[in-house]
Amino acid sequence: MLLALFAGFNALAQTTVVGTVKDNKGVTLPGVNVKVKNTQVATLTDALGKYTIKTESNNPTLVFTFVGFTTQEVPLNGRSTINITLEDASQGLNDVVVIGYGTAQKKDVTGAVSSIKATQLENENPNSVTDILRGNIPGLSVGFNNSAKGGGDLLVRGKTTLTGTTTPLIVLDGVIYIGQLSDINPNDIESVDVLKDASSLAVYGAKAATGVVAITTKKGKSGAPTINVNVNFGMATLAGDQPVYDGPGFLNWRADVQRSGGVNPPYIYNDPNNLPEGVTLTQWLNGQTTSNPTDLWLSRLGLLANEKANYLAGKTTNWYDMLFVTGQRQDHTLSLSGKKEEVSYYMSLGYLKNESIIAGGGFSTFRTRLNLEGKAAKFLTLGMNLQFADRDEGAIEAQFSQLPDLSPYGDFYNADGSLRRIPTDDNGLNARNPFLDPTYNSRLQKQSTLFGSIYAKVQLPFGITYQANFSPGLDQYRTFNHLSSKNPNVATPGGSATRAQETRYNWQLDNLLKWNKTFANDHNVDVTLLVNGEKYSTWYTLAGNEGFAPTDVLGYHNIQSGNKPTVSSDDKVYTGDALLARVNYSYKGRYALTGSIRRDGYSAFGAAKKRANFPAAAVAWTVSEESFLKSAKWIDFLKLRLSYGINGNREIRDNNNVIDPYVAIQTLDGGKYQSVNGSGTPAEVNTVVNSSRLGNPNLEWEKTKSLNLGLDFGFLNNRISGSLELYDKKTSDLLISQTLPSAGGYVNVNANLGRVNNKGIELGITTKNFTGGNITWSSTANFSLNRNKIVALATPNDDPGNGWFIGKDIDVIWEYKILGVWQENEVAEANKFNKGIKPGDFKLLDVDGNYVYNDLDKQFIGYRSPRFNWSFRNDFNIYKNFDFSFQFISSWGQLRADNQTKNQPGSVGFGRSSSYVVPYWTPGNPINDYARLNSGLSGVSFNAYRKSSFIRLNTIALAYSLPKDFLGKLKIQNAKIYANVSNAGVYAPNWNQWDPQTADGNGNPVPTPRVYTFGLNVTL
Repeated sequence: MLLALFAGFNALAQTTVVGTVKDNKGVTLPGVNVKVKNTQVATLTDALGKYTIKTESNNPTLVFTFVGFTTQEVPLNGRSTINITLEDASQGLNDVVVIGYGTAQKKDVTGAVSSIKATQLENENPNSVTDILRGNIPGLSVGFNNSAKGGGDLLVRGKTTLTGTTTPLIVLDGVIYIGQLSDINPNDIESVDVLKDASSLAVYGAKAATGVVAITTKKGKSGAPTINVNVNFGMATLAGDQPVYDGPGFLNWRADVQRSGGVNPPYIYNDPNNLPEGVTLTQWLNGQTTSNPTDLWLSRLGLLANEKANYLAGKTTNWYDMLFVTGQRQDHTLSLSGKKEEVSYYMSLGYLKNESIIAGGGFSTFRTRLNLEGKAAKFLTLGMNLQFADRDEGAIEAQFSQLPDLSPYGDFYNADGSLRRIPTDDNGLNARNPFLDPTYNSRLQKQSTLFGSIYAKVQLPFGITYQANFSPGLDQYRTFNHLSSKNPNVATPGGSATRAQETRYNWQLDNLLKWNKTFANDHNVDVTLLVNGEKYSTWYTLAGNEGFAPTDVLGYHNIQSGNKPTVSSDDKVYTGDALLARVNYSYKGRYALTGSIRRDGYSAFGAAKKRANFPAAAVAWTVSEESFLKSAKWIDFLKLRLSYGINGNREIRDNNNVIDPYVAIQTLDGGKYQSVNGSGTPAEVNTVVNSSRLGNPNLEWEKTKSLNLGLDFGFLNNRISGSLELYDKKTSDLLISQTLPSAGGYVNVNANLGRVNNKGIELGITTKNFTGGNITWSSTANFSLNRNKIVALATPNDDPGNGWFIGKDIDVIWEYKILGVWQENEVAEANKFNKGIKPGDFKLLDVDGNYVYNDLDKQFIGYRSPRFNWSFRNDFNIYKNFDFSFQFISSWGQLRADNQTKNQPGSVGFGRSSSYVVPYWTPGNPINDYARLNSGLSGVSFNAYRKSSFIRLNTIALAYSLPKDFLGKLKIQNAKIYANVSNAGVYAPNWNQWDPQTADGNGNPVPTPRVYTFGLNVTL
């Protein structure tokens, strides 16, 4: 009887629960993990989003978990049917964001942290981390890179330094990452958080003044193994056009070039077969005799023998179409993730190959990742995050910079089929065949990088957690170059070759103690303590040789066979350490206080200044939790934040953009000189001398004191949400290389000199425009404005040589103001300058009216950095299965140098072969914004500037998700077909060159690609 009674009670206690899980669009979700809390009982939703689970608990709680959605816990409360709608993890205030050595829910954060979920952009197939960030984070400027590698520079809240690095610190899965962003596969990223104010940055102390970009990669979440395949192909085409002259246009332009001297009658440069009315052939000959007027005409235009022959044969070379090509692209990622009992895993393999829009250029990389975590015991969790990448950047692009110098009547080949060195055979010109290097030279440029984090978490008594992270990084760089003797542009007999190899090894060790405790239900205290150590080492070797014999066909594979070997090395090392204490306190989830102090040590600074302290504090008040706002139904969330603290910047880089760890000490330079011994044998003698840089034992960190006022809000059932930030930053002890008087024997010294102030506004707003029915529509707008000012320099005087002026913006432009172009009726006034100024030259403002141009006539005419940035994004879901999005980004108010308007090519002159099609002044076309051809310098050297404001249609994306019922039959969770266009178009009303945002190393505009991508994303 007792056994029967017990069996009856047991049967009564067991409950079967059923239900359906959908997303906020009403689409059912297969593969959702449904688990009975604190048990091992779990199941997954089927292809139709339905689940069935049995529980023996008295009042169980079901936990619903799915990648990309906010986890929900639902008490059963006697029910047998529970239908759930999971919220997109990107929308909720319960989202977890990175705050440095830890995480917090978005609603509880006291600092300025902006986030983006990678799943929000998956239809756009971001090529790099920068593509995820571009236009999606207020206050973060992302540059545009035209190379096949992609990417772009990152700048958080404007410049706060004059010579120190402005690149934000990268934190990958909780540890500092010093590798390249291109080694991180965007398909592996779960979210990116950008930390901007002193409170959120202070935990990184000496490295954080330029901001922090925290990247979190994917982890295994669902119970069953999940396989994801993302395959896409694409093509890159030329996004903009800046044409050069074709054959007839080239001849007309060359005629105007010759007329610009103003010595000979203008008609003598006209085609003798088509003379102007009233001009005879005798007049045209101008005293010369010839039996071939056409040949004389072409000679007057400066054409050489092969150009003349090609003109007569009607043959032209289209260098433009040869240099710019359609680049093929592909990007594939295969991943496996899941969670089984106490072990979660995520692993991926990725391959990317991009061809450039410039012939010969390309980039490829193989990337793999393993994230593994398992509970080894009740008190011990072990894990590792491991990333490996192998990049190939050895492709040699054709020299597109030669384009405006190439004659359309030049030759690509010699008679024997080899490439012609100079298409017009004019050795005095700078035009070279742009395909010489990719045809004859060879390069191997590969980088293999391994970065990982191995960690252990230990649960100690009293709720204390100890975590140890060991994060090693190993980079192998190989750059081998061979300048072939077959290349007619290589002057070294027998050719030359170099082999540069570098190994970089770094490690970090973090020891973390954490304690989180709630007292009396209302008081929560979260404590973080850190002890950190780091070391970075690099070993660089360069071997070279030239004059290879008997042949250089093996190039850098046989470097010992040359007759002039060279070898050099450069090894560097630095160390650092840190202590950190941070306390977060909150009361009733309404009031929050954060205080932190970090003490940093860095070996590169002076002997007397190895360490510094970086404190910070922040308070937050969730106003919407107050009783007096509870009745305001239209206010869902309202939080005020205020933070203040000090951050540091420690990085000084050399001319190769490599960290210099010896900036504070006196170094020695080695050298050699030729000598002859007593027997008359020549030999080289080693020498060691003081370097030209003086040591400084008092060199220390740049320090930025930052005040931030923030407001987070959500209105009308969170139909409108966002944040507003106001900040004021003051940077002192700027790291500057100060020039020294030559009498002391040293050229310069690195010192802490000068101060810069920086302030700005950021606004980010998200609106849910349509939320029900067959169409949903949401919009996100970001706006940021930044102003900086140099408060002090090394001396009380300005530094015009570096472009630094006390009281002015770092990027202010100090230059002569162009009033227009001197016209023919202004010759008498122009002659007063006594500088040979002619009609068609630019007219500069003579401020003091003394007819002499000098620095007293220069003015502050504008800024190189934008006056404000904005972006606008729209996302649509149409009839559940279609997703459509587009995004605009814009920078407005900046100026860029545009010296093409001067029509003055410099020392080479327009004896060069051709030109971009640029307007120019002539007596018959007296325009006022472009100078004449071969214009003079208006009596002084100057730069012309033009507005480069732009609005870029950054992305357009369309995706179709296959129906769930169809996929369920195939045992497929999700399948999506997508297409997108990046850099779809640019509106720049005042800029008529390549791209208004991009430039080469010399600041010259360069073309950018427009990329079309078609892909398939399948989850099994």
